[in-house]
Amino acid sequence: MRTPTVEELQDPSRYELIAAVHLDKIRDFVVTQVTEDKKLVPAYMVYQTLMFLSGVFFLTRAIVLAWKGDARYLTITLLTLLFSFTLLVIIHELLHGLALRMAGAPRVRYGGDLRKFIFFAEADRFVMGRPAFLMVAFTPLVVVQLVTIAGIILTFSQPLVYCFLMLMSVHTLFCAGDLALATIFFKYPGRKVFTFDNRGEKTSYYYMEKEVSRE
Repeated sequence: MRTPTVEELQDPSRYELIAAVHLDKIRDFVVTQVTEDKKLVPAYMVYQTLMFLSGVFFLTRAIVLAWKGDARYLTITLLTLLFSFTLLVIIHELLHGLALRMAGAPRVRYGGDLRKFIFFAEADRFVMGRPAFLMVAFTPLVVVQLVTIAGIILTFSQPLVYCFLMLMSVHTLFCAGDLALATIFFKYPGRKVFTFDNRGEKTSYYYMEKEVSRE
């Protein structure tokens, strides 16, 4: 099915604006989606909690091993945490950007707010429906988790395995916002939802297809 244009989405006889989220308010919007969703978010929270506890466990174990004289695990863990909150952030957004290009976006722009630790990849006025948005939202999660699983298998009996274990744990936290944004596409059963970013206005718009009258 053809994706509507920005101009078509702004036709009030066919589509209804359900959300307009300025970049400065994106965190509040994510929190709202998390609190309102009763299906995807709870399941992901269980997974995220397990990953977080795993990360805490292996960090604690690395500290204990260092205290006993083997600092290799702690060194690898600390370096991985440094990598996670620097280069992994860039990789995460580059994967979003790659997915946008795969979805058909002609140009992708990257940006963020370091003070709020908010980063993004966007395609100005590029309209996405649910399939395209889900691909863009979850590409970093799928790719990084698959790479870390492969790394864990290949380095299972080596200290380097702590690198992949911590990457898997930390990156799960990065993906919570992506999941929260995706929930709006499941919020209105039977109705198509579309979104696009307006770079000039620093705003993401979400539109819902209006029900067809059966009179």
